[in-house]
Amino acid sequence: MLDWLSLALWLAAAPGYAGAEVCRGCHPAEFSTQSATGHAHALDHASPSQPGVWAFGAGEHAITFVRRLNSEYYLEEGESWYREIAGYALTPGHLKPGGVRDRIHDPSGGILRCFGCHSTGPVRVSSDGTIAPNELGVRCEICHGPAADHAREPAAFRPRNLGKFSAAELNTFCGECHRAPTQEANLRDAWNSRHQPLMLAASACLRNSGSRLTCLSCHSPHDPLERNLAAYDAACKGCHAAPRHTTAIAGRACAGCHMPRVPAQPHLTFANHRIAVYSPGDPLWPVPTRR
Repeated sequence: MLDWLSLALWLAAAPGYAGAEVCRGCHPAEFSTQSATGHAHALDHASPSQPGVWAFGAGEHAITFVRRLNSEYYLEEGESWYREIAGYALTPGHLKPGGVRDRIHDPSGGILRCFGCHSTGPVRVSSDGTIAPNELGVRCEICHGPAADHAREPAAFRPRNLGKFSAAELNTFCGECHRAPTQEANLRDAWNSRHQPLMLAASACLRNSGSRLTCLSCHSPHDPLERNLAAYDAACKGCHAAPRHTTAIAGRACAGCHMPRVPAQPHLTFANHRIAVYSPGDPLWPVPTRR
């Protein structure tokens, strides 16, 4: 049974959606750890000391700020905050200061896609062009689907279980926001290092895994990102129990060599998810290997 507070939250949510606070009632451990993730803080209100009205990003790499200009346009502010320098610099993708205008109802999705990927549930637009996300951050129902019916009758309505997805299905699902694989993508473009599903799809590890290798092989959806690279070695050993190396590895973690960090833009580096063998001077393009 839902208590009165959970019921009020449930009724206030978008139709079909319950909201993470309602999920918390039956899943307190998952709620607690997921609330500490970067996903959960992917969107917030900007603080008084920050530019803009909305803050996109948890700050693990950067935070970009957005505000409404008028009934037709939003503005992506020209400066973003970067963790690497603990300060502001030109926003990723921008070529000059001043910010970039995004038309609200642009056919390509534009700003609505940004809000959709950084929040949970349907994004509403009022008659005056004000964008209103349903729930801030990437929370439970992004992965498990609308859960109002499940909250009301848990046994009768089961949530979506991503653990049952194949590698291709999960890569496509995560790629809806992290960029799905596409044949037209330029894998030599350093900016694509931030698009993990795209790079992972290009790796021999995924192609040869027989759907055993997925995003969930390495990343827990309910826990903060693991930053100790050695913690990922166990996943690698699932397929590579006794790898042969032609150079001394001195106890280095697998990901340190086979998923090197790529400088995508000033102040931004990302782990290359195209798992392969790389030379020290080129963390983006694999070196040829003999079979």
